[in-house]
Amino acid sequence: MLWLIGAGPMAVEYGRVLNALGRSFICITRSERSARAFAKQIQAPIYSGGLKAFLAKQPEMPEKVIVATGIEVLADCTLALIAYGVKQLLVEKPAGVDLATIEGLEHAAAGHCAQVFVAYNRRFYESVLYAEKLLNEDGGIKSLVYELTEWSHLIADHPFDNKVKHNWFLANTSHVVDLAFYFGGRPTSWSSFTAGAVDWHHRSANFAGAGLTQKGALFSYHGNWQAPGRWSLELLTQKRRLIFRPMEQLQVQLLGSVEITPVEMTYAYDQQFKPGVYLQTANFLEGQFARHCGLAEHVINARLYCKMADYEQ
Repeated sequence: MLWLIGAGPMAVEYGRVLNALGRSFICITRSERSARAFAKQIQAPIYSGGLKAFLAKQPEMPEKVIVATGIEVLADCTLALIAYGVKQLLVEKPAGVDLATIEGLEHAAAGHCAQVFVAYNRRFYESVLYAEKLLNEDGGIKSLVYELTEWSHLIADHPFDNKVKHNWFLANTSHVVDLAFYFGGRPTSWSSFTAGAVDWHHRSANFAGAGLTQKGALFSYHGNWQAPGRWSLELLTQKRRLIFRPMEQLQVQLLGSVEITPVEMTYAYDQQFKPGVYLQTANFLEGQFARHCGLAEHVINARLYCKMADYEQ
């Protein structure tokens, strides 16, 4: 038995993948309106009374649960499921609206011996898998650089919960940083700097830093939420520069050349489904967790995100 919590756009993406995998599941959501919208796109039984009411009926314990609600209620739903006895959960990033909430969630999961994985789907991009092969061929990563600019003018007018906006680096920007950490390792010796502010994110809007990672790679990053830009990640080896810009696609620059060319590869899943979600979901269902971000790992990373964003800890 599998449960999917939530019926919004992200839940629909999971539903599409689960239907394609031939996995039966129950979708649990709060409103009848979202249930109807979900049912128009996805084949699955739907309960629209909310998770609390659903659990009060004492349903049969599921083998696994995917939590794909809005960020502001991710932790509450996950805590309720852990308390009910669920042992394996895949929770949309960032699992909680702030660091304290995420740390509390990790404590609860450990106390109930529950395995909770945070859905950083970019780890499962087909471009990422291919890049790992090239890194192995080249003898590993030597340095990396990434940009984490957000489009502030769009976020300002979006009806996200204010607490989510106030923690936007954790809530959204952490996507690109998680992937950088995944490839290069977490920072060990490093410095970070922040400046500026925007109306919805008062503490910082410009970010920069550099240092050394666990894997011995030098790194630097930059982001300016008050200027044009986009997410990107570049990995440098002795032979190649691997470029993710956009993140879903892999380009390469060879040593001795200034030409940047797309890598010829097959995107079997990432063109059919939301990139990364198919392989992320399939690995979770099959019990293949090596590539997933465990909650304990996420807590350590989240503390670093807070340092990068100058959040109080």
